[in-house]
Amino acid sequence: MDKIRVDYTLDLRGEPCPYPLIYSLEILAKMVAGQVLELIADCPQSFRSVPEEAVKQGYKLVAGPFKEGSVLRFYLQK
Repeated sequence: MDKIRVDYTLDLRGEPCPYPLIYSLEILAKMVAGQVLELIADCPQSFRSVPEEAVKQGYKLVAGPFKEGSVLRFYLQK
């Protein structure tokens, strides 16, 4: 995979669901079209909820979710 150019990183390790989803949607709404958000979370429900809801809201899942132990990484584009 090519290196993804990340414009903003949101590290929400330790935050329970639904906060990773809520905070990532809030940040994406403030970003400029084309920018990429890297979301780092460790809430297991985020694995499905974040990409599903982000796509429903019109954002693009560029890569992920990637699981590294208990840590999840998502790359979402506005």
